[in-house]
Amino acid sequence: MSRLQYFKTDGIRGQVGNNPMTPEFLLTLGRAIGIVLGRNKKKIIIGRDTRISGSLLQSALEFGILSTGVSTLLAGCIPTPAVSYFTKYFNASAGIVVSGSHNLFNDNGVKIFYKDGVKLSKKIEIAIEKQIKSTFCYSDVINFGCSSNIIDSENKYINFCKHTYPKDFNLSKFTIVIDCANGSTYNVAPKIFRELGAKVITLSVDPNGVNINQKSGSTNVINLINAVISEKADIGLAFDGDGDRVIMVDHLGNRINGDQIIYIIAKEYFKKKQLNRGVIGTLMTNMGIVLGLKKLDIPFYATQIGDRHVYKKIQEKKWLLGAEQSGHIILSDKHSTGDGIIASLQVLFIMFCNNISLYDLLNKIKLFPQVLLNVFLKKDINLEKNKKLESILSQYKKILGENGRILIRKSGTEPCIRIMVEGEDRLKVYQLAHYIADMIKLF
Repeated sequence: MSRLQYFKTDGIRGQVGNNPMTPEFLLTLGRAIGIVLGRNKKKIIIGRDTRISGSLLQSALEFGILSTGVSTLLAGCIPTPAVSYFTKYFNASAGIVVSGSHNLFNDNGVKIFYKDGVKLSKKIEIAIEKQIKSTFCYSDVINFGCSSNIIDSENKYINFCKHTYPKDFNLSKFTIVIDCANGSTYNVAPKIFRELGAKVITLSVDPNGVNINQKSGSTNVINLINAVISEKADIGLAFDGDGDRVIMVDHLGNRINGDQIIYIIAKEYFKKKQLNRGVIGTLMTNMGIVLGLKKLDIPFYATQIGDRHVYKKIQEKKWLLGAEQSGHIILSDKHSTGDGIIASLQVLFIMFCNNISLYDLLNKIKLFPQVLLNVFLKKDINLEKNKKLESILSQYKKILGENGRILIRKSGTEPCIRIMVEGEDRLKVYQLAHYIADMIKLF
């Protein structure tokens, strides 16, 4: 299969003003998407997050689509999972989100859903890239597509999230702190939890175009931890810039990641005999979670990094649940993509039904010490041909023990090498991770 030039782990992403995040490229990309995905239903959904570059890039993308004769439905500033939902709801041929996800405002990107609201296959991405390289030409003016807005898009998505759970689900006993990262959940998330009866305290709900993910959201929960403790809240929820991830904080201020969240959900599904077989995770899923699921006799399968790979494996195995440590939680009985709000509601529903705290839901799980480091690069390097690195990787079991793991990979969203080292001895894990990082910096 051909190598992709633009599509990475989760769509196309880059620094605004540099290729591919320029209006010129987005125009060409829009045309390619219109030709490849808009052949039948002639309608494509477009949404965006709160970045200052979003309107400009969305306009260029939309113009490219319209030029192929395909019409667009604009969802406005809305979480990524909402676009997935609208793609199915309006029977569209595709859904597109202009978003840089958890990155800061100077980055932006494009995420694309196919007609059933799932991420694109590599085969379709290759077809789009092939079309990008062809000559841009306009249809006759009479054949241009038309643009319209989705009326009341926020409330449509709010109702979808709320109606995923029973009518008697009530959050009036809960005090919840929500950190919306000044991103696309800033309006819908507080409304959903308040309408379900919770006392809601909000953080980072004042987007100005440049403060998205700035010291906030799922990648930085320090302010959330402090707020949960000071407000004596039951739970804290931190969404990323486009709302497809969530990281939680319990009432004692402990950070709860995607691995722990899917363990809580899987255990409850298993108890209620709703779990169809097992759980899909990734190569980064903490070994403590894997062993915890094993004790419950719940099968686990690790796939490649990326929620697209998680969902694909869910479909292949006909299972229901999957997650990434970063907070992408897929409940395929409720939605076809990771949704931070729906995952949060599921955990709160478990707390509600069992009258139990988030902390107590995890009191029997012990995570293995795990160090995650990013080494940013000025040039591309070949990790596979470094003999010193090969030597460490061949001996790490002796250093870390049988349950030790090392994962070194190039990021699909940023120009960096991601390093994960995991084992039972915290000091050895820390030392080895930093040793590998220092070595890679010298390449």
